[in-house]
Amino acid sequence: MKKFWSLYIGDLFFRPRCYMLLIIGSTLFLFRYFLNWLGDIPFLFAGVILVLFIIDYLLLFTRRNMFFARRALAERLSNGDLNSLSIYLESKYNFPTDVNVVDEIPHQFQKRDVLFKLKMKAGTHELLQYNLRPVKRGEYEFGRINVYVSSVLGLIQRRFRQGEAMTVPVYPSYLQMRKYQLMAISNRLSEVGVKKIRRIGHSMEFEQIKEYVRGDDYRTINWKATARKGQLMMNNYTDEKSQQIYCVIDKGRVMKMPFEELSLLDYAINASLVLLNVALLKQDKAGLISFAEKLSAFLPAEKKATQMQSILEVLYNQKTRYLESDFEKLYSTIRHRITQRSLIVLFTNFESLSGMQRQLPYLRRIAQHHLLLVVFFENTELKQLIDEPAKDLETIYTRTIAEKFSFEKKLIVKELQRHGIITILTAPKNVTVNALNKYLELKARQAI
Repeated sequence: MKKFWSLYIGDLFFRPRCYMLLIIGSTLFLFRYFLNWLGDIPFLFAGVILVLFIIDYLLLFTRRNMFFARRALAERLSNGDLNSLSIYLESKYNFPTDVNVVDEIPHQFQKRDVLFKLKMKAGTHELLQYNLRPVKRGEYEFGRINVYVSSVLGLIQRRFRQGEAMTVPVYPSYLQMRKYQLMAISNRLSEVGVKKIRRIGHSMEFEQIKEYVRGDDYRTINWKATARKGQLMMNNYTDEKSQQIYCVIDKGRVMKMPFEELSLLDYAINASLVLLNVALLKQDKAGLISFAEKLSAFLPAEKKATQMQSILEVLYNQKTRYLESDFEKLYSTIRHRITQRSLIVLFTNFESLSGMQRQLPYLRRIAQHHLLLVVFFENTELKQLIDEPAKDLETIYTRTIAEKFSFEKKLIVKELQRHGIITILTAPKNVTVNALNKYLELKARQAI
């Protein structure tokens, strides 16, 4: 009985057209009570509805497995990016059908409108495609695919529950990482805002002797090789390799603030992933540190083949803490565990000058032994308040306070630079490009 109910009754749903006919039929029976001349018309109408219902039911329910649906998506999703998903549909009915597809997507997306309506001819298949943008890392639970099929009569629908429930992890933005990786390999980083850096002198790592091409530096001509070959030959130098690059991510409460649905922590994680991947492409050693009130993760700088996967796995599990970050423990860790001079890229956030000054002694000590780059964030919502025209006294007060906070951010930059600490103040959405620009600039200047 339970099997019969689930197969023949549990998946049956009435369509609006059926309800409309039932209302009309009920109305006719009601009027017949007052209007005798209607006679048997209500009974004939009810009979027609019943016959149409039976025909529609037989068309949809006489055979099993008349519709197939399958969801296709990547094994993991990329945080903060549009991820493509597709649903393959196949109809085995020998007549045209109206199809409504409802995909049970994870609750984290807070979307209730993933509904597709289409018409399918007899025995055909379709491919539906749509995009989802996750804004939090972690595991996402996809449910099943609900397909509602109706015939040309359109009185009832038959539901098919297809596909299996699946759990898909959302990782830091590996799609962004791959984009920058491909552009770095093909020397096209300028297309995404990465500046071309004019090199001052050249590094001391000799790579090869090559033929002169237009634009080469005349100062690197190899005169002995030129005399032997009878044409201009140049010494080609490459960037110094095996330099240590550490991304240090602050996970304290100041990194919880969201902009465009992503938290500052996620912006820092995505930027670190791109920066460390480009560093590995430049043959440098990439390492990672995360901290809050205590040290959370320490991945020593390496350039082995599996380093990028190790970085991705560490970043996947990072979550914001709600306590004040302990910069003293950070300094102690760096001092004792990083013995070689390295580039330390610290992603944090300072909302006030006094907040920065509490941590300044530890930042200065780190900068004594390493090249320290501090990356912190503009409050872009304050900028919107500043740009908004003042219409009344309240708006003037609001703008004045917003300008005060914005100016304090600039004072923080000046104070850090006064102590010899390289600083980037950036909008959250531009943090990847700005951090990458500064890394390439420091490498070109041989500052590391």
